[in-house]
Amino acid sequence: MPKIDFSHKPTQWVVLGLLALTWGSSFILMKKALVFFSSTEVASFRIAIAALVLLPISLRNLSKIKGHFWPLLATGLFGNAIPAFLFALAQTQIPSGLTGILNSLTSLFTLLIGVVLFRSKTTFAQVSGVLIALVGAAGLIGFDNLFQFSEYGRYSLLVVAASGMYGIAVNTIKAELSEMRPTHITSLSFLMTGPICALYLIFGTGFFHTASNNHESWIGIFYLSVLAIVGTAAAVIMFNRLIKETTAIFASTVTYLIPIVAVGWGVLDGELISVNDLLFMLLILTGIFLINMKSPLVYFAGMLKRK
Repeated sequence: MPKIDFSHKPTQWVVLGLLALTWGSSFILMKKALVFFSSTEVASFRIAIAALVLLPISLRNLSKIKGHFWPLLATGLFGNAIPAFLFALAQTQIPSGLTGILNSLTSLFTLLIGVVLFRSKTTFAQVSGVLIALVGAAGLIGFDNLFQFSEYGRYSLLVVAASGMYGIAVNTIKAELSEMRPTHITSLSFLMTGPICALYLIFGTGFFHTASNNHESWIGIFYLSVLAIVGTAAAVIMFNRLIKETTAIFASTVTYLIPIVAVGWGVLDGELISVNDLLFMLLILTGIFLINMKSPLVYFAGMLKRK
């Protein structure tokens, strides 16, 4: 990866914008790949290729697995592999824009799981944010769909479950892997799940049969390759560097930009977004904003410090 100087403010904003565009586009890429391949094939290919791209880093740091096997495995499963399958399956039935919005609930689950399992402290602003974000998510999915547990509601809840697993992974990294470099955590966690996904892709799916017999499927492979290499492997490393070189407050801004990009791609692809959907999305983003604040004074002090 090219050396980037993060000390310049314009560079930081460019990287932030690229991350938002990359991760916000991942949902439409999955949608396009699902035209040619099944949800399990999409997810398996994504994880296997990302692990392959990160292999040079993971092989150089194999010794770091010792003493951290279970936390790294948990990070690989809950932070990468299982959510990939849930997202792909969900997008067989729900719009990519909705998936991108619901994905922003990761901050909510990071807070809730931290409080319940890791006894993290919380504030009134964060509790308020949880309640507001939950109302926004329920409204976006549709209260009728939730109460009747319709097909639309069930597949939407797969995205919510994936966001919850991201929350587990974030708290695991914070509690058990804080002394490791982010690139090492990323590469080693993919190493633990990538080979399994690769074996499943080869022997448990019809991926290569489809690829060899459907000449148009190369388009789907292209979408999946971009998703795996750029949207999964490279973007995670860039995000980790952004946190290290700037501040967590600045880097977390990408949380608010991803849904906007995802919805934008959805609209361009013909997905219908109602005014109510936008209002519920605003509720979710407001809740996430409050959740990410330790307190209003701390937040705005951090913002002023960056200027």
